[in-house]
Amino acid sequence: MKKIVILTGAGISAESGIKTFRDADGLWEGHDVMEVASPGGWRKNKELVLEFYNQRRAQLATVEPNAAHKALAELDEKYEVVVITQNVDDLHERGGSKRILHLHGQLLKSRSTLDEDLVYDCNKDINLGDKCEKGSQLRPHIVWFGEAVPMLTPAIQLASLADIFIIIGTSMAVYPAASLIEYVPEASQKYFIDPKPNTSSLGRITNLEVIKDNATTGVRKLVDQLMA
Repeated sequence: MKKIVILTGAGISAESGIKTFRDADGLWEGHDVMEVASPGGWRKNKELVLEFYNQRRAQLATVEPNAAHKALAELDEKYEVVVITQNVDDLHERGGSKRILHLHGQLLKSRSTLDEDLVYDCNKDINLGDKCEKGSQLRPHIVWFGEAVPMLTPAIQLASLADIFIIIGTSMAVYPAASLIEYVPEASQKYFIDPKPNTSSLGRITNLEVIKDNATTGVRKLVDQLMA
């Protein structure tokens, strides 16, 4: 059974109503990203950071997986599929995909600020004073700017085994996620689905087909092609 590895970014969730990571003015929901997505921002104002992610978690409960999420799940019938996502939402899970690796953490989890291995399911607000079993403040289970990406190594291992590698809705400008395509075997088929694909960093990549469509349209086309 051929192995398909799929790398997804904000573009696939945008069509469900989740805003992409940064607006054109560089702000994220009115905040400088470093205020709400960095260790320094956390040290400066824990309450602001917690409230920001509490709002994101509440918004997530109001949206549904779109046609692209659901179409990707169809590939499980014919291929061994894993989704590597930069998104922190659970739309791939709800869309039916079976194997998902979250590179940048998960909005519906919290973790200890003392022991990063203490991770908890979290579908409610995290507030100041909410503590782990070791007595340390809980924080969002999100990889912030300046932090290591613990799931990068397993993601690289998956990419290196891909017979087919599919990129959906990501700028290919955020590292280290954008580097994953460099680990895909040269002979493997590669697809890039994005309405405005940034191919400047992909000039040396072989067997690459670019599909200039939004996620729902482009994924449907490609899934139909791969399932035929």
